[in-house]
Amino acid sequence: MKIQYRDIESQVKKLDPKYVAVLVYGPDEGLVRERAEKIARQVVEDLKDPFLVASLDPDTLKSEPALLADEAAAISMMGGRRVVRVDGAGENAREAAKSFLDSAQETNREDGLVVIAAGNLKPSSGLRKLFEGAKNAAAIPCYEDNQAALEGLILSVMRDNNLRIEPDAVAYLQANMGSDRMISRSELEKLVTYMGKVPEGQTLTVTLDDARACVGDSGALTLDMIAKATSGGDLRNLDDVLFKSFNRGENPISILYAVSRRLQRMHFVRGMMDQGQGMEQAMGKLMPRVFPMEAAQFKAHLGKWTTDSLSRALEIVMLAEQDCKTTDMPAETICARACLRIANAARARR
Repeated sequence: MKIQYRDIESQVKKLDPKYVAVLVYGPDEGLVRERAEKIARQVVEDLKDPFLVASLDPDTLKSEPALLADEAAAISMMGGRRVVRVDGAGENAREAAKSFLDSAQETNREDGLVVIAAGNLKPSSGLRKLFEGAKNAAAIPCYEDNQAALEGLILSVMRDNNLRIEPDAVAYLQANMGSDRMISRSELEKLVTYMGKVPEGQTLTVTLDDARACVGDSGALTLDMIAKATSGGDLRNLDDVLFKSFNRGENPISILYAVSRRLQRMHFVRGMMDQGQGMEQAMGKLMPRVFPMEAAQFKAHLGKWTTDSLSRALEIVMLAEQDCKTTDMPAETICARACLRIANAARARR
């Protein structure tokens, strides 16, 4: 069963008992890991317990597909349901998963919960199709955090640690943490440690200065640099930061998302200006707000574009993202070509 976006969080907190297996997949490795572990902990609190948790290698399952069903049916020496985890799965786990789901459907037994974690599976993936079409299994996608999801994560972590946070600090974190859940959570935990232990019954406030002191040079800054170089037509800098980002293993989809966010913000302001608003007034309606030290650069980049040209640039990004997901061309090449096309358009409008 394909889990709809609006139902993902509720299923991660409390999985429907009709599902005997879950496929968690997507380009955000940190979010995949986080959600897979949350689902597994619904059955077994200590995921390091060897009596209640079995970890299987997907390559082993390819040669021994019956092993998955055997492990799921095994009875724990300590009693209770078991969890069978398969990390880093791909098409090599499909036959084993199909065998287990067919067996569970026929016998209607309550085996252990199977949790399979995978990378960014295309819609044509056999493993993804299997889980999306099965009535007794769930497929949960994990895409990079957008601004709303990132804000929710920030507020949730602050609340769990008896911390309040100023709106400017939230905006700064959104702009500098990136879209990978694992990196974002790590940065927030660093901020929590920096704030120190909160006295019982009290609440501390995280300021913009606190956020700046803790969250600085991360992968998000590289993505932001790419987005700014693209929108500003800075070809030399763009070539440099793209090369560095690919070398460090940055996901091309994450880069395209960052460029898209930058262009969307510029498109919004341009749209307001077309309706008669001044640039300052239109920029004031952006959320998160443009930082004062970045306002001059944002205005300069905005001057290179019209609403129509920004729409065309956003279309280039959208098509590049589709090509990354649906073609066999190298995603890095597709991403770089899209960024360079947009940067050249900005440069031509000087």
